[in-house]
Amino acid sequence: MVATIKASKEGREKFKEARENKRWNQEADALLTQSGVRRSTVQALEQGRNIRQENFVALFKAVGIKNWETYVDNSATQASYMEFLVCDDGWVGRETLIDESIEKVCGSCRVLLIVGITGIGKTALAERVVQELRGDWREHRDNFEDEKKVSDFASVALQWLEKWGESVPKDDRKPEQLLRRLVKHLRENRYLILMDSLEYLLTGNAEDGWGDFADEWWGKFFVSFLAESDCQSRFILTSQDLPTKFEKAECDRYKNRWYCQLLKGLEIPEQVELFQKAELDGDLELAHSPLRVIGEVYDGHPLALRTIAGEIKESYGRKVSAYWKENSRYIEEVKEAIDEARDRGIVKGDEDRWQLASYTKVLRRKVKERIDRTFDRLKNDAYDAYCLLCMASIYRCEVKETWWLINLEDEGYSEEQQKAAMQTLRDRYLVEDGGIDDEDNRLVGQHNLIRSVAIDRRLMLPKN
Repeated sequence: MVATIKASKEGREKFKEARENKRWNQEADALLTQSGVRRSTVQALEQGRNIRQENFVALFKAVGIKNWETYVDNSATQASYMEFLVCDDGWVGRETLIDESIEKVCGSCRVLLIVGITGIGKTALAERVVQELRGDWREHRDNFEDEKKVSDFASVALQWLEKWGESVPKDDRKPEQLLRRLVKHLRENRYLILMDSLEYLLTGNAEDGWGDFADEWWGKFFVSFLAESDCQSRFILTSQDLPTKFEKAECDRYKNRWYCQLLKGLEIPEQVELFQKAELDGDLELAHSPLRVIGEVYDGHPLALRTIAGEIKESYGRKVSAYWKENSRYIEEVKEAIDEARDRGIVKGDEDRWQLASYTKVLRRKVKERIDRTFDRLKNDAYDAYCLLCMASIYRCEVKETWWLINLEDEGYSEEQQKAAMQTLRDRYLVEDGGIDDEDNRLVGQHNLIRSVAIDRRLMLPKN
């Protein structure tokens, strides 16, 4: 549990005075780095909101105030909040995204959607945002990946309301009544709610797509929540699939009240920082050093990179050279294939057998199993899209979208079926848009980890 406190009126005035005397505007970056907190935390303190005690202490020390205890508002209720499941000391990067997300949630955005492929860091980012917003919100989280957990709207709404102290008579437990109660409660109280793995609440069909809520009352709830003229509560949702309800007319009219953030891999400086945090800093300044090549080949995928870094620490005594000696062939094979595609135009790799997700037991357990679940869900929900994803694994990099679709055309799929399959992959972020080429053709590709598993799945497709 994490304690939070807030400054008294005298403390806020004292802090502002000390900050101005230290010429904070000119020295902000250095002081923030020294104190380890963000600008949004400074604003929260000055506005009289609760912040984490460690940040409170660090900020007062940063401006030269040693007796910080004197300036705590003891009349305020000190709150405690949940421990995080994913975000830890190994966190790196995403600084701009964090700042933008905080600004949105503190502004008009009531629903922040964080989407992307499995293992890309959606939950970690959501927890990091909650950490920075932590203060005078009541926090709540639910993870819908657990199949044993009830997920229909009425059951979840009733659980939330009762947990938050509302007594709901049995006669008032129909979905429509619970919806009104829940929206009213969220409007009048300040909740920050994290809903993880929202994709497990979604369903669909070949005609209408695969991003609608299985229980229509979830869709009705979010429409009602967004429609309120004023509301104190906020949602952060993580999902591998786009909940298409938000793009339909009922929600689109409230576009300024929700935002969808697509999460991609770590940038090169963030990859370097990740390896440095793991104390694997050998030759990171060299673009072709083993760790830099690993970062490039894995497209900055945080889970894969942290898994590899952990394995080097635990099984190879932090010796990157030892890990590279044993496993470099798997990485270099992919690097050479990518270079051939981009430098020499050899974009087709029918004989490629990438093993990025499976060349060690740890990778198979921590990375491949998660990607396999994504493929299994796609196979069960939308087999046409599954076939397209697998057949397109012959391409090593971004190619014309028509090149992907011709694989289905050759199998007798209609143009409408081809487009529907491609849209399904887009809605699940399993296809990556690569821009437009010189001939105005749209380019598409796969994340290298996705391709690694798709190759195996392609070889298992039934032969005609």
